[in-house]
Amino acid sequence: MSGGSAGGFDADPPYYAVIFTSRRMAGDDAAYGDMAARMIELAATQPGFLGFDSAREGVGITVSYWRDEDSIAAWRRDVEHRLAQRAGRERWYADFSVRVARVERAYGFSRNDWRNLHGSSGV
Repeated sequence: MSGGSAGGFDADPPYYAVIFTSRRMAGDDAAYGDMAARMIELAATQPGFLGFDSAREGVGITVSYWRDEDSIAAWRRDVEHRLAQRAGRERWYADFSVRVARVERAYGFSRNDWRNLHGSSGV
């Protein structure tokens, strides 16, 4: 499963979320965008990867979802991912943090699903 926006991913808990929060330095946007896209593409090939959500408005937040902690550990050791981490420290990030959490419950709302169930009036 994969996703790139709110609600773009669906798996039954429990699973794990790796929450990457960052503030960028100015410049080199094209190279950063290329690397970020490559990391999502590469992560999607990893055993245990379930999907992701991402947003950037001043602060960037990417949440990747994983089946288990072993899958996260393998992703962290991936050679190409480690090169991207180094580039991030040297070229792109003013600061960042990584948090790993076990998701026990998950729920949400989709206006499209609501309209499909209740008609276009939304009542």
